[in-house]
Amino acid sequence: MLEELAQAEAAVAGCLGASAWALAEHDLVAALDAAHRLEQRLAAVKLALVRELDGRGSATAQGASSTAVWLRERLHLGVGVARRMVELAATLDAAPAGVRDALAAGSVDVEQVRVIAATVETVHSAAGTEVADKAVGVLVDWAAQFDATQLRRLGTRILDHVAPDVADAAAEAALRADESRATRDRHVTISEQTDGRLRLTGILDPEAATLLRTAIDPLSAPTGPDDTRTSGQRRHDALAEVCRLALRGGELPDHGGDPTQLAVTTSYDGLTRQLGTGALDTGLQLTPEAVRRLACDAAILPAVLGGSGQTLDVGRQRRLVTGPLRRALVLRDQGCAFPGCDRPPRWCDAHHIRHWADGGATSLDNAVLLCGHHHRHLHHSDWSVRLGGDGHPEFVPPTWLDPDRLPRRNQYHRRT
Repeated sequence: MLEELAQAEAAVAGCLGASAWALAEHDLVAALDAAHRLEQRLAAVKLALVRELDGRGSATAQGASSTAVWLRERLHLGVGVARRMVELAATLDAAPAGVRDALAAGSVDVEQVRVIAATVETVHSAAGTEVADKAVGVLVDWAAQFDATQLRRLGTRILDHVAPDVADAAAEAALRADESRATRDRHVTISEQTDGRLRLTGILDPEAATLLRTAIDPLSAPTGPDDTRTSGQRRHDALAEVCRLALRGGELPDHGGDPTQLAVTTSYDGLTRQLGTGALDTGLQLTPEAVRRLACDAAILPAVLGGSGQTLDVGRQRRLVTGPLRRALVLRDQGCAFPGCDRPPRWCDAHHIRHWADGGATSLDNAVLLCGHHHRHLHHSDWSVRLGGDGHPEFVPPTWLDPDRLPRRNQYHRRT
């Protein structure tokens, strides 16, 4: 096998040095088809090797906790990719010979194999070995015309073709099998990046997927013609708002329902000059603007340092705009107070008009409700907010928007 693989590698290396531009179009297409078939055949060899290594326990013998972890290190794969490779190798090993032969022949790809194997397993449970073998032939033929997604959809009614007398009962069994697989495969992976950001990957089962879409879709729409965020950025911000709502709702388990706690460490001079950055207890550094924005509706533990790093003062943890004060704020503002916004109170942060680091008080006359979007906007733009003579918030636009800077108010929430 090693000699054959070495020859194959040499042949492929020779192809890399060939001039594709010199091929006629029909030869170019034929070469693409051949390369694809070769890729699938190599995948069959690779999966057979993975299955043998896994069966021997080679990974654990070399000190790895699992074959997937060993593959991750050996082949420099993501652990999710490695895990799916081990699972597919086991699936292929247990699949009917026709499925393995189809992959070895290069007539199906690994994703189609995954679909065919799962479908055949369901058919075998519902109608027995003979019907399952017939289903393999039908599915492999379909794989020549349809991709894995379409094949999965067609596979839900495979028994209509190979065993119509048990199709209805099997359809229900297939639905239950799909639900079981979705439950088994559900996961969310959170990978911390070096700069403090998180990468989210995962697979949601249908129920969780429906809940997520229902929660974030209304918040993912553009807020207006001036909203320049991409669709991905809008979904990101919508997910953040859903998390804020959950934290603010007070129904999460212990230690989960409080707003973010920030341990803000800065020098005394930096604080008084409003130039200091903030450091979370995780070690992540934040800009002053980010600290101020998060701190508006958070529990704060300020630590002020002298020039030599000596702690001058550590304040007590305080919940800022909560309880009766927040209820009074909701009664006054009725929702996001920014002009033209219709977001309800439950989606809003309590923003300090004069920030706490500047000596601002936690009081009704120093607070205003803002939705997440306008909270960020106020912190990163030249808009300013103040209370008018009647005690209601009014927003002063930047000069480029209104040279006269006439104050504006939210008319959406007015009751009279």
